[in-house]
Order: sequence, then C-alpha cells, then structure tokens
Amino acid sequence: MHGNGIIDAVAHDPRSQGPLLQGRNRKDTAGSGRAGDSGEVAELGGDSWAVTLAPRLAQFTAVARHEHVTRAAQELGMPQPTLSRAIVRLEEDLGVALFARHGRTLSLTPAGRAFLASTERALTDLERATESVRADVDPAAGKVAFGFLHTLGSETVPGLIRSFRADHPRVRFQLVQNYGEAMIERLRAGDLDLCLTSPVPDYPDLVARRLDEQKLRLVVPDDHPLAARKRIRLAEAAGELFVTLEPGYGLRRITDALCAEAGFTPRVAFEGEEAETLRGLVAAGLGVALLPPPAVPRPGVAELTVTAPRAVREIGVAWLDGHPDTPPVAAFKKFLLSRRGRLLPR
Repeated sequence: MHGNGIIDAVAHDPRSQGPLLQGRNRKDTAGSGRAGDSGEVAELGGDSWAVTLAPRLAQFTAVARHEHVTRAAQELGMPQPTLSRAIVRLEEDLGVALFARHGRTLSLTPAGRAFLASTERALTDLERATESVRADVDPAAGKVAFGFLHTLGSETVPGLIRSFRADHPRVRFQLVQNYGEAMIERLRAGDLDLCLTSPVPDYPDLVARRLDEQKLRLVVPDDHPLAARKRIRLAEAAGELFVTLEPGYGLRRITDALCAEAGFTPRVAFEGEEAETLRGLVAAGLGVALLPPPAVPRPGVAELTVTAPRAVREIGVAWLDGHPDTPPVAAFKKFLLSRRGRLLPR
C-alpha cells in the first residue's frame, strides 16, 4: 500500500577417505543443495565445509598459481613445511587429490582446476565485500543510510545535505523516502542509520531528538467560501470533507488528533500517500486538508493559518539505541543535532 556459490562439487577420489569427509556436512556430498542454488544460504555450523575450508583457500590458490610450494610460502610469508602440511590436510579433508606432485613442482588435477575456479570466485567476492564495508565506514568517504518523510524531500533534505557536504564533500548518502512507521521498521532492520520523521517517535528501542516544528495550514480550494480568510479556527471546518494521508502516516495521526481537539471527527473523502497529491485534490475541489507549507506555491488553493488548536507537527531525528555509529554517521548525526530550531526553511 505504502510508497516508498560457495564451492562447486568436485570429483570424489576414492583413494582418500579422510575422517572429515565421513563425519562432516553430509548434505553437501548427498547433493541436497549448495549455497547459491535457488537462493539458498550456506549453513555455517560446526560441521560446515565453509568454516573448515575458508582459512585454507588463499593458501591453496597461491600454490595453484605458482605450482610450487616454496614460492607460494614466500608470497604468503609462512614456512614452507607449514604450507605443505596445510595443502595435504586440505586434500585429506576433501577426500580429493587437488595436485599431482612432480618433484618440487605441482600441477593441478582436473578436480583441482574445478576447485580453483570456485575458490577464486569466492576469494574475489570476499575481497569485494571487505572493500565495500570498509569504504562505508571511511570517515571521509563513507556512507550514511538516511531516511526522511516525503514532505521533507523537495527542499529540507537537499539543503541539509548540501550544508553537511561543505565540510564532508566525499561522504555518500543512501536516501530513502517513506512514511514514519516504515522508516522505524527499517531502522530496526538495520537498513537505515538515521531518519527524520514526525511525530517524534517514543519507543524503548529507539533514541529520538526533537529538532524543529512546522506549522500546518488548512488548505482549501481558491473558490471556496473560506478562501478569502487569512486565519481560521479548525472547528469552523467541521462540516467540510477532508482529504488526508492514509492511516499509518504521521501526518494522518496529527490531523485526526487536531480535529478531535477541535471537537469533531473529520469526514474523509480521499486518502493518499503524498502531501502534494492531496494539495492537487484540494485544488480540484474535492475537499480540504491540513498540510505543511509547500516548497513552491500551488495554484488553485488558499492556505489559511489555523489559530486554534495550535496546529504544528514536530520533526525529529531517530536512530536505533545501542547501535554503533560509523564515523560518517556520527558526523552527520552531530550535524543534524546542531540544527535544532533551524532545521526547516523559514
């Protein structure tokens, strides 16, 4: 409703039945599924091949590339006997001969070539993943996953990021526009580092700080009898049809609460997901709405100051309690908190 493989199978060599082959992850040798097949994920329990083999993959790859244990040991910075024992143990664990020995040199067997292809892919993926997560926490060029309300996306958020990047020009942003409850769930899931939302959330697993408040106006068609007014008490709109955001949106909760405080329940004609769409519905004569100011004046409507009750919405920043901040997230959080009282354009 709301918008917003690990290792290929290798030929089994019956000449070597190592004890680990008999006792380890039998589901792999039985063909019941491998990581990467149909979206399955490898199980990394104590009997997992990945847990057993991961420390040895780079050693195997170095020996395969040099076809010489001594040269591979020199590259890896480890004693040659240690590397030799590691490769022998790897073959014993797999129950597969990966190398043919020719004096001091080695050559890959067909099983070894098949194993090498998958090993190189796994190591490349690991290298890329490592580079990616390290890049995201780089203090100068890391990433901030930042969520915000649709109504803050046209002017407020671009201005904030422009100001922040004046001192942090290489920090990257993953920007997510959504309604408040959806962003809270994404915070909890770890998809977002910070979010700007309204009302300011009050949950035990979150930390939230009020940053600013925004006046709400009663928006009416420009040919409406109330359009000539500058100010209005909300109770005077009790007989009007309202267009509102859908239930679950923070602005909808605020609208319902303000109308209740004014002594009535709004008669809702249309529900939507975006404030400017509601403004368009008002311009079309389909109802009235309580909305924050537009970034750009919209023709076809008049916007009245609500004198009673006090019609504002608080804007706050929230994050998951106890979640460690990367340096770029910490810098952006400090920047947002420094904008208390001047977050929104005036």
